[in-house]
Amino acid sequence: MDIALSEEQQLLKDSAERFIERDYSFDRRRQLVATEDGFSRDNWRRFAELGWLGLALPADHGGLDGSLVDTAVLMEALGRGLVVEPFLSSVLLAGGLLRHGGNADQQAALIPPLIKGGSLFAFAFTERQSRYNLADVETTARANGDGYVLNGAKGVVMRGASADKLIVSARVSGDSRDRAGISLFLVDGDAAGVSRRGYPTIDGLHGAEVALEGVAVSGDALLGPAGGAFPLIERVIDEASVAICAEAVGVMAVLVDATVDYLKTREQFGSPIGSFQVLQHRAVDMFNALELSRALVYRAAETIAASDDAANRARAASAAKVQIGRAGRLIGQQAIQLHGGMGMTDELSVSHYFKRLTMIGTLFGDADYHLKRYTALGNG
Repeated sequence: MDIALSEEQQLLKDSAERFIERDYSFDRRRQLVATEDGFSRDNWRRFAELGWLGLALPADHGGLDGSLVDTAVLMEALGRGLVVEPFLSSVLLAGGLLRHGGNADQQAALIPPLIKGGSLFAFAFTERQSRYNLADVETTARANGDGYVLNGAKGVVMRGASADKLIVSARVSGDSRDRAGISLFLVDGDAAGVSRRGYPTIDGLHGAEVALEGVAVSGDALLGPAGGAFPLIERVIDEASVAICAEAVGVMAVLVDATVDYLKTREQFGSPIGSFQVLQHRAVDMFNALELSRALVYRAAETIAASDDAANRARAASAAKVQIGRAGRLIGQQAIQLHGGMGMTDELSVSHYFKRLTMIGTLFGDADYHLKRYTALGNG
């Protein structure tokens, strides 16, 4: 289906697609993934020049005040290129927390350098035992004079090893899994007591294990309400969930196009295999799943952008994740199978798109988790 984009959104889409086509080839991406950072800081600065880093951030601090629909347009284009720069971790997650939870001083100090590409952020919220439960936080924050002392460990922190600043969730009160009692803290990446171990993930990105041992922070490091950060975390994760669903749409579009092209050129028994009706039906199933996903993702983005109700936002995000999880599995598996054994080789881009699509399917909760969540939330 055609998504009705505004003139500004169409310009954004066109600029992102031109960048992917001209400057972000699959071979270039492979080179970037093999570097120490795992991405290009030159590209990051270019993102800043194009205005992408400030797209969803406040205009008062140099941003564009864009909506989640605007972000979805950009993320779909970035998905087509399998872009590895830390847009999700630094802009959507950390930037979202600053936008929705930062006070005036924090926003004035931290958002402008983020928009200009001078600072990288990471959100450290997952722990070894937490799985998809955002409230399962065992990292502690103990009051110490006017500040706090943090102790604990965070796992699979996206771009955590290269971030200049971390935003860390820690418990100031309550038991593990209580929604109340969670706070967010701004922590320098090289602060005393912080240790980070970075590693590549299966989709070509980078994660990190972060340990905090007696990390002292001032009271000014508190981001959002003390002990009441869970609604803020949930809101930002829901927005990021829809954004990565839009990225998945871009990934799936490339897989569908690549598979259809392959069916037209690969011959068997003297004929293109695309002439076999059973394979045509499978290609149609892939296309239908893609178009349904695109429609639902943009509908979810519109719903979240227009809603002040947390439950309504959560339903929209979970519905998108369920659809993307199911469609991504169908499209990814069909693309690999229809390409034959070569579909899983490292040299063919299809395998890399498949890996990223698989990771998106589990990031922030898989389809089963979000189906249960949607059911628990009811119909509103």
